[in-house]
Amino acid sequence: MLKKLKKPGKNISAKAEIQNISQEGIWILVNSKEFFMSFAQFPWFLKASIEQIYNLELFHDTHLHWPALDIDIELASLKNPAMYPLKYS
Repeated sequence: MLKKLKKPGKNISAKAEIQNISQEGIWILVNSKEFFMSFAQFPWFLKASIEQIYNLELFHDTHLHWPALDIDIELASLKNPAMYPLKYS
């Protein structure tokens, strides 16, 4: 008899990690796909510490979260940036 879990387990195959931080921006590897976030497009990372930037979480294979910075970014916006124009006020 199979038992059904009350809560789904954590997806251990999903992975997001910072690959590099340069003067121009941040390189991120998410499930073997590489993304670049320039500081010009994502200026809120400019004053962040290296420790804060490296503290990255991936939720549901689609959502990047930096808890120390209170920043959330959907992977869709990195895959198709033209569909998600950034507006600053």
